[in-house]
Amino acid sequence: MNATSKPTPDVPRPQLLGHRHFRLLGSALGPFLGLLLVLVVFWAADTYRASRLDREGRFATVEGMQTVLRNTSAVGTAALGMTIIIIAGGIDLSAGTAIALCATVTAYCFRAGYAAPVGVLAGLMTGCVTGFVNGSLISVLRVVPFIITLGTMTLFRGTGRIIAGDTPIRAHESVPDWMLTLQDPFPEPEWLLVSPGVWLMLVLALLVGCLLNYTVFGRHAFALGSNEATARLCGINVNRTRIAVYTIAGIFVGVAGLFQFALLYGEGDPAAGTGKELEIIAAVVIGGGSLSGGRGSVLGTISGAAIMAVIQHGCVILSIPDSFQEIIIGVIIVAAVTLDQFRQRRLVG
Repeated sequence: MNATSKPTPDVPRPQLLGHRHFRLLGSALGPFLGLLLVLVVFWAADTYRASRLDREGRFATVEGMQTVLRNTSAVGTAALGMTIIIIAGGIDLSAGTAIALCATVTAYCFRAGYAAPVGVLAGLMTGCVTGFVNGSLISVLRVVPFIITLGTMTLFRGTGRIIAGDTPIRAHESVPDWMLTLQDPFPEPEWLLVSPGVWLMLVLALLVGCLLNYTVFGRHAFALGSNEATARLCGINVNRTRIAVYTIAGIFVGVAGLFQFALLYGEGDPAAGTGKELEIIAAVVIGGGSLSGGRGSVLGTISGAAIMAVIQHGCVILSIPDSFQEIIIGVIIVAAVTLDQFRQRRLVG
C-alpha cells in the first residue's frame, strides 16, 4: 500500500463466527421459541375448551394455519422493510398510510384501464417514492425520523384521498384473477398449500437476510444504527445510506399495498392503512429489533408477525373479545421493549 492510499475503514458488521454470532443467533431464535410457546398455549386452551363442549378443536386445523400464515404475510412483508429501517436507527410511522396509498394508486390504474403490469409497477413505485421522500426529508432537514414520518403519515393519507376522490376505488372487474387471489388462504392449485403472498414473503425474507448479512450496504445499515457518529468517521455516506434504507423499505411497503389491494378484493381505500404501522413496528420489536438501532433479524421479524397473527386467530377461536387481543399484544410489546432496554443497560454497564 503506497503512502497516498487510504486504509479501508473498519466498519462494524454482523459477525458470522464466534461468540457474537451465537449471541445474534440466540436473539433471533428467542422470538421463534416465543412463537412456538404461543402456539402451544392456544392449542392447549382450545383442546381443553373443545373437550368441555364435546367437540373437535378448531385452532390447530389446516385451514386455521393457512389463515394465520396469510395474516402473517400481510404484516410481515412490510415489517421486513421496517426491520432495515430500525436496524439503521430509524422509524417509519407513515408505513400504514403509505400502504393504503400504494393500494389506491394500483386501483386507480386498473380502473383507468391500464394493463396489469402497469398497475403493479405503479403500486411498487409509489412505495419507493414514499420511502425516498421520508429518507430525503430526514437527511436534508436533519429532523428525527419520528417527527418527519408522523408528518408524512398525514401527507400520504391526504394524497390517497385526493386520488380516490374521498371514496374507495373499486376496480375488481378489470383485475386479473391471479392478483385477486394473491392473499387467498386456500389457494388454487392446492399444491401451493398457502397463499401466494406467503411464498412471496418468504422469498423477500431470504433476500433481506442476504442483503443485511452479506453486502456492504448491510454493514453500513448496522453501523449507522449502532453509532451514527462513528459510521460517519469510518467514511460512510450517512445521508446516502439513510435515503437508500428508506427507499428499499418502500419496495416492501409497495408489495404490502398490493396485498391490501388483494385483501380488499380489488379495492383501494386511502383510510384502510390507518393503524397498520403500529402492527408493523410491533412485529419488529417483538421479533427482537432494537428501537435504539443496530439490532434486528429477519427470522425475528417474521416470528413477531406470526405471534400477532396466532394471537388474533386464537382469540377468535376462543371467542375472546378484540379488546383483550389488543391487551395481550400490548403486554407482549411492553415486555419486548423492557427486555431490549435491559440488554442495552447490560451492554453499557
